[in-house]
Amino acid sequence: MTDLSTDSPLLEVSNLAVNFRTMDGEVPAVRNAGFSLPAGKTLAIVGESGSGKSTTAMAVIGLLPGNGTVASGSIRFDGQELVGLPESKMRAIRGRSIGLVPQDPMSNLNPVTKIGTQVAETLLVHGMATSKDVDRKVVEVLTAAGLPNAAERAKQYPHEFSGGMRQRALIAIGLACRPRLLIADEPTSALDVTVQRTILDQIDRMTEELGSSVLLITHDLGLAAERASELVVMHRGEVVETGPARQLLEDPQHPYTQSLVRAAPSVAAVRLSPGAFAGHAGSRSGTPSAASAAGELAAAPAGTETAPDNIVEFRDLTKVFKIRGRSDDFYAAKNVTLDIPRGRTVAIVGESGSGKTTTARMLLKLIEPTSGTMTFDGMDVATLDKVQLREFRQRVQPIFQDPYSSLDPMYTIERILEEPLKTYRRGDKAERQRRVRELMEQVALPPEMLHRYPAELSGGQRQRVAIARALALKPELIVCDEPVSALDVLVQAQILQLLGDLQREFGLSYLFISHDLAVVRLISDYVCVMKDGELVEAATSEEVFSNPRHPYTRKLLASIPGNELNIDGELAS
Repeated sequence: MTDLSTDSPLLEVSNLAVNFRTMDGEVPAVRNAGFSLPAGKTLAIVGESGSGKSTTAMAVIGLLPGNGTVASGSIRFDGQELVGLPESKMRAIRGRSIGLVPQDPMSNLNPVTKIGTQVAETLLVHGMATSKDVDRKVVEVLTAAGLPNAAERAKQYPHEFSGGMRQRALIAIGLACRPRLLIADEPTSALDVTVQRTILDQIDRMTEELGSSVLLITHDLGLAAERASELVVMHRGEVVETGPARQLLEDPQHPYTQSLVRAAPSVAAVRLSPGAFAGHAGSRSGTPSAASAAGELAAAPAGTETAPDNIVEFRDLTKVFKIRGRSDDFYAAKNVTLDIPRGRTVAIVGESGSGKTTTARMLLKLIEPTSGTMTFDGMDVATLDKVQLREFRQRVQPIFQDPYSSLDPMYTIERILEEPLKTYRRGDKAERQRRVRELMEQVALPPEMLHRYPAELSGGQRQRVAIARALALKPELIVCDEPVSALDVLVQAQILQLLGDLQREFGLSYLFISHDLAVVRLISDYVCVMKDGELVEAATSEEVFSNPRHPYTRKLLASIPGNELNIDGELAS
């Protein structure tokens, strides 16, 4: 390995400009960007969705979309100029010397190929394994990336993994060849905090052992403060501030950086829209109810004599899956008992594979429970006829975790938002168009994006479209499955505030699935903690964050990156 001094950066970007060809002509995505990354260091690029941070990373590795070009500037890796390098030579560098962990697990994993085969392909192509030892090395790589039962998981397909497990498979592929530079584009955005820490610790170990560098693209300021030595802040395609990570977050100079720090969520924050919670949660498997876990719950809102009724009630809800190659059944959810009061937010937190999304999908009637009962507004969901089910679909809407797979790539944004209105015959053409523009405004997207396709939007912009679509029919209950995991902190704060405003205005109820405990602290009235398919703690949000009782809950809270970043954006000493 070449011995690089700090005077000779492993990666040096100078005056980089990237343009995209569109129907409206050339659009500049990155302008005059520059930074250097020494060997063995981690540099984080932060900024809003569409700020150019991922485009910069893709330019480095030579994976810009077909309509994207490096207009000017220099990208030097280990002294070699990458701009203008023939694809054959770039292919030799990509994967072996520069690894990539892309942002989206579903569009970057082959849905018809087993996970182990996809990892093996990377190892074999770059000479990191032979046909004789590749199976053993696949298991080693998947284990290092935090996947339990790696030998069994290697035989499964991407659709059999949770969102977090798919992301870990991508991380395994990115780390498989032990590259000198790892470009990690939101590598842990889909992961719970405990697995996130495992993955980031693994990246740190690689950096230390190999002298490798990490270019980290993230919207998580806490993660950037904890893991990166240097920070680059991008806004509208330009670098607006650079410096040591902690120093920059403690004393930001640029107004945009200051706004990012102010918007960072914190577990020390107060609920965005304070509301009393009434109801209970628990299971027959020894999990305490809210009453026993939190004592007497908050009283009903002022001016009311009784607590709000429950719009959803789960009783001993269980979902069992058959797993290929295993004789025993897998309990994805076991005896889940909880209520969602009308007009309140109930959050479910836990690690990937804990049963959070399975519970949400049963509520959406996307999968059927194995046993137990589930009622919506007093109706047994299992017995709904065709007419009742159509009404149920309008009153209960989802916001899915993955904005890439949940949006039709062949539809324009306008058609995506108009589709539910047309399906349920809401208004005439003019009324639907007005509603579509109103939705775009609510999620802070400009109306000129209506004629674009999902592929022409950033990850955060796509997620905002998914949120707008869920709001289109003005539902009573929204099931939010990681709805802000792909968003930068400024847009995240806008969306959370929007959800709070809509809840107050229309009396909406939310089931909020998230691995981000700081976000849960801001949005929820009540928190249910799941582990291995069971509820292990259930209490008001205030109680869970101020006095966690279960060891697993305390472990989750202790794993939050940058937990010292408080609500005012000041770092504790």
